[in-house]
Amino acid sequence: LRTLPAESVYCVVTSPPYYGLRDYGVAGQIGLEETPAEYLEQMVAVFREVRRVLRDDGTLWLNLGDSYAGSASIGGAGLETAYTGKRSLPNKTGNGIKPKDLIGIPWRVAFALQADGWYLRQDIIWHKLNPMPESVRDRCTKAHEYIFLLSKSEKYFFDSEAIKELCQQDWGARNRENAKYHNEGTGLQPHSGLEKSYTTANKRSVWTVNPQPFAGAHFATFPPALIEPCIKAGCPAGGTVLDCFGGAGTTGLVADRLGRDAILIELNPAYAEMARRRIRDDAPMFADVTPLPLQRTGV
Repeated sequence: LRTLPAESVYCVVTSPPYYGLRDYGVAGQIGLEETPAEYLEQMVAVFREVRRVLRDDGTLWLNLGDSYAGSASIGGAGLETAYTGKRSLPNKTGNGIKPKDLIGIPWRVAFALQADGWYLRQDIIWHKLNPMPESVRDRCTKAHEYIFLLSKSEKYFFDSEAIKELCQQDWGARNRENAKYHNEGTGLQPHSGLEKSYTTANKRSVWTVNPQPFAGAHFATFPPALIEPCIKAGCPAGGTVLDCFGGAGTTGLVADRLGRDAILIELNPAYAEMARRRIRDDAPMFADVTPLPLQRTGV
């Protein structure tokens, strides 16, 4: 991140390692800190540098799943059904967090970033129709995660037209019928602010997208349909999208399909090469996958 120019990307779409759920086997990885507080410190440090790289009118779309305290199994993140890494998981307790507590990692991160200067604009619910099964008997199976929309400034680029949804019914026509019914016999003419017939509406804050694993990866990946609206709304055609936790390269793949450039940062060299191959193979129309020189600078 420190090698990138200031204010050089339009938007950031990323999903950091979820806290305490997986060992990715690479030195310097994030997610296996001993306490949630240490994890939050890492997140704030990374996204403080992201804010420097982001344009003043840019946005951050941040996907995070949650974790349970004192457990080596998933807290509804949609990853592996159990921890399979080589290192032991952190205890994930302290500061009032008890065994079996839902830690609330997504909101803790969101509030920490807000306190560090980000504008916390919206929480978007990623609703999963076919979530990972959980053999729990004292709570419901988790079927959602969060995407937080954060901005660097009070006003920012957001193309709402690009992500509008089709209306399920003609709201204008329905409103005119209601006005006619209520004014009948009064001598008043039907009147309403919704007389115009609308076929589209603003995208809602609950996105139903099924998880879509990538066969080449043994870890969870973004479903392309989940991040497509983030890129459409957050980055104009020809602009640059950044994913600072690149993984299998889904952000780069979708950006390429939509005619945007992308910069991906990935700590694991094997994952980085997987992303390059995937983008070249799946998006031949635009893809020019050029590795940047590796400069280890601590972030």
